[in-house]
Order: sequence, then structure tokens, then C-alpha cells
Amino acid sequence: MADSTHVSEIGERSLIKRLSGIFNIGCNSDVCIGSGTDDCAVIDISEDEYMVVTTDMLHRTTDFPPQMTPWQIGWMSAAVNFSDVASMGARPIGFLSAMGFSKDTDISFVEEISRGMDDCAKFCGTSVIGGDIDTHDELTITGTALGKIKKSELLTRKGAKVGDKVCVTGFAGSAGAALHAIEQNINIPDILLNKLLTPIPRVNEAMKLAHSGAVTCMMDTSDGLAMSLHDLADLNEVGFRIYEDSLPLQAEVSEFVSSDADSLTEFALYTGGDFELLFTISPDMLEIAQSVCYLNVIGDVIEQEVGTGIKRSNGEIIAINRKGYLQLGD
Repeated sequence: MADSTHVSEIGERSLIKRLSGIFNIGCNSDVCIGSGTDDCAVIDISEDEYMVVTTDMLHRTTDFPPQMTPWQIGWMSAAVNFSDVASMGARPIGFLSAMGFSKDTDISFVEEISRGMDDCAKFCGTSVIGGDIDTHDELTITGTALGKIKKSELLTRKGAKVGDKVCVTGFAGSAGAALHAIEQNINIPDILLNKLLTPIPRVNEAMKLAHSGAVTCMMDTSDGLAMSLHDLADLNEVGFRIYEDSLPLQAEVSEFVSSDADSLTEFALYTGGDFELLFTISPDMLEIAQSVCYLNVIGDVIEQEVGTGIKRSNGEIIAINRKGYLQLGD
């Protein structure tokens, strides 16, 4: 009997897991990591290297705030994919984009999106190498990014061990705070607004971290810090202890959120769109990682039975909920 459950009832992650059970990668010996288990698929291309491949679809109404310029839309469309490539430690080698526009879209609008896309690809050390254009009721952009990495340096979501340090690049919650400000008509400086509208894929930091050999697992924080922690906890069968005082909060967020510590922590944990790297590091390799990349140590990997929680400034430990930015109704 056909399942009458709607996609909005199960959410993005559950649907991905369900569909991954349909796709048969066992018949392709070149695919080392297939659908649903990591940020990118991993393909064996030579004796020494893997290729990583990822794709993401973005829509006008759900993914591009009205304040976004066409150039920023193009940048964002590429950045979300290059962030996935970065999470594997790989070097980007190309970007493809399929774009759907309504028939009355101005050519100048399309050209500016393409320039933003190309500028992001150049920033990541590569270029736009192809794609497709079609008519669509709503602006829809599907990007596909390719990368390469030495087999000995590949980073995945699996590998965290009890005792490892938990680290992130950049800030936590900046993009979510900027989106909140926009929705509440709060004026904020461009330095904060750009965290939402022009996210920087951490490809350079990721390649250096991969080469250092210090990282035990890694993913990006596009869906929020809390959701990413739970993803890693499930896959690695561990727990996490995060320290509130160590959460890297951008000064501009504190200024407009005021001194409400609870609100600041909520932004840091439960809002998405930062596209930073979340990773674990063996304690004896921490100095090496710090020498190649600016990072913030925010916690420790602990036993699975203890769970995933945050130690507040007052010493109280509370659970980190499994929530963040998700699509398909979650």
C-alpha cells in the first residue's frame, strides 16, 4: 500500500534517510560514500585522490531574504555548496548551476546573479563550469559543487572520540540574529548583515585543517550548531558538553540583543545560516590545528550516555535540544 504521509510531516532529514534506502550504491564500486551519510558523496578517482560532489536547491521565497541583491543571491547559491565541499576538507574544482526564472525576469537580474555566483567560485579558487537554464514559476537555483582531496586527508562526519575537543570557525548565531533583526525591522551594521547575505565558505580553513591531520570529524553548521551537534552525536555514538562562556558570539549581536544571556545562547545554538565548520580535534593535536586556522574551542566530546548539553555560566547543565533550521516543514 502506498504511504500517504506528506513530506511536511516527516521533515528533511527523515526524508533524506528514507530516500537513501532506495538508492543502491552497492553496484558502483567507485562510490566510497553515497547519499545521506555525509555532506558530500565521495568518489574514487585515482590511486591518491577522491572527488567529492554535492548539490543544493534554493528558492526565492524560502532561501533569499527580500533584502538580497541579485549578486548576493548568486553568491549564496554557490556558497552553500562550497561549504559542503569545505566540510570534507576538499579543494573546490568546479561549480555547475541549473537556474529557473519566470519568463518576465530582466536579463540584468540574471546577469547579476551569474556574476555573484562566479565571484564566489573565484573566491573558492575555481570557476563556474556549466549548468542549465529553464523557465519556472519561482526563482529556483540548484547548484552542484565538485572538489578533490588526497585520500589520506579526507574528512567526514564520523571519527569523533570521547576526550576530543569540539571546535568551530568564526561565530555562532550571527546569520540567525541578522535574520531576526530584518524580520523585526531592527537596524544592524553591515558587518552583521553580511553574515546572512554573503556567507563565506570556509574552504581555505578546511583545507589547512585537513592537511594538519588534527581533525577527527567535521561538518558545516548551515542548519545550526545544535542540529549539527546532534547529527555528529548520533553518527559517532557520543555526547557533547558545550560551555556557554566559550560560544563565539559576534559583538554586534550582543549589542542589539542587549544583555539577555538566554537569548544570545538561543541564537548561537538554534539558528542556521552561518556556514561555519564544526569539528572535533584530538587534544594532543590542538596546538597544531590552532597554528593553521583560527578556531574556537567550545566543548568536549563525552560519553553517549551523558547526552548533549550545555554548561551555563552559573554551572547548571541543560540539554541541547535537537532543533535548528530545517526544510520540508520541520
